[in-house]
Amino acid sequence: MNEGQHYKEDVFTKSIRAGKRTYFFDVKVTRGNDLYMTITESKRSIDDQGNSNYEKHKIFLYKEDLDKFLEGLQDSIEKFKELKSSGNYSDDGPFDRQKRREEDKPQEATDVNFEDL
Repeated sequence: MNEGQHYKEDVFTKSIRAGKRTYFFDVKVTRGNDLYMTITESKRSIDDQGNSNYEKHKIFLYKEDLDKFLEGLQDSIEKFKELKSSGNYSDDGPFDRQKRREEDKPQEATDVNFEDL
């Protein structure tokens, strides 16, 4: 395979489904035969007409930044676990939070006449 044939070719792809989101981890190669990685978040949404759309956000990671990125990610994960185990933050999943929001809504609407106040 010559250099031009593998420009931006994926040499490794890993996808992870998480609810309405899918995360893609792609290792690619440049014309100069350098490796880089993209991380893409793809979120499915439905518009008012019922059509599916995908909102995508992409991060490019170059080989010279991987160690710093990994260090920052590891520090953040450690802090996340520390904060979660402190008991000061909710351990509910997203469905539990949605259910709690619905339970917190008033059950009946009440009309208020401000002229009577």
